[in-house]
Amino acid sequence: MNLGSIFSKIRRFDAYPKTQEDFRIRTYGGAVISIVSGIIMTILFLSELSYYLTTDTDTTLLVDTSRGLKMKINFNITFPRLACSGMSVDAIDVSGEQHLDVEHTIYKRRLDPNGNQMGDDALHVLGSTPTNALMQPLDPKRCESCYGAETAERKCCNTCEDVKDAYRKKGWALRDPATVEQCKREGIDTVEKLKPLPNEGCLVYGHIEVNRVAGNFHFAPGHSSQQSHAHVHDIQGLSLGAIDPTDPLKSVDNFLKSFNMTHNIDQVSFGEPVPGVVNPLDGVSQLDDKGALMCKYYIKIVPTVYQKLNDVVTHTNQYSVTVHKTWLSFGGHGESGLPGVFFVYEISPMMVKYTETRR
Repeated sequence: MNLGSIFSKIRRFDAYPKTQEDFRIRTYGGAVISIVSGIIMTILFLSELSYYLTTDTDTTLLVDTSRGLKMKINFNITFPRLACSGMSVDAIDVSGEQHLDVEHTIYKRRLDPNGNQMGDDALHVLGSTPTNALMQPLDPKRCESCYGAETAERKCCNTCEDVKDAYRKKGWALRDPATVEQCKREGIDTVEKLKPLPNEGCLVYGHIEVNRVAGNFHFAPGHSSQQSHAHVHDIQGLSLGAIDPTDPLKSVDNFLKSFNMTHNIDQVSFGEPVPGVVNPLDGVSQLDDKGALMCKYYIKIVPTVYQKLNDVVTHTNQYSVTVHKTWLSFGGHGESGLPGVFFVYEISPMMVKYTETRR
């Protein structure tokens, strides 16, 4: 039996009997119906295949029973009219833990009036202070005074920044840097601090980890500290200018209005990033056309868990936001306060869980 006879038998095998050739009539209409039917069957097959390959997402609302966790806050914000040297970033939560001038995960980048990077080394760790005087070689093993702010963890303050950091952790204000030997040696004295802020902008970006409880983080002028269990910003080192003795409140009012808090938010998120998720504050801009703007974002955070088919779990957060803006005045009109951008957040006791499943 050759191969041709095998194919001939296969062609003759038919489970459905067909009419004889003499009784068949081929028409254009029949051909069109056959083609359209084939296309429809192909589309139906592809749609069913696509439906089978895609996943479904089940949403579950649970009580959040997790305890002792940290929350990562990511941000990238541009202040085109506020210099980096006159701004601090702080985070405070209701548990009492304060992160004053956090500098290990937050960075500042100086910008010129056109928004371009300034300087060769444009990336600055928050809290760093430039030196202006030529320093003599010093003993690397020296241990200089912290001027009363020594602790068990820090017994030596070898730089002006070390002294200021020790004072901040003690909750004290360093009133006169000119009395500190380290500051005088580095050229950071009262005269230097009283120079007007440069006409620059500042890009602040990075992340901080805080307790997962209600709290706030904010961007405001001056240097922050804790005094008598209160969080304060010391702006006395920034240039106040000439005070009018006939109307001192107006002079202070004009001084505060010199802080332009115009800002552009590129990103504010809580927790690990999730591809494809756009946060409500991403791309938001606020214009401070009067000066001394106090902008508060009230944020409601909902803990969220994404569980994929491969059992990879991502812990993150969703949030909604409400904005409240106030222009401050110390001349007898309007509200008083501190110019700045404040993000006040609360954590929901409920958790949303998204689980990918096969259809």
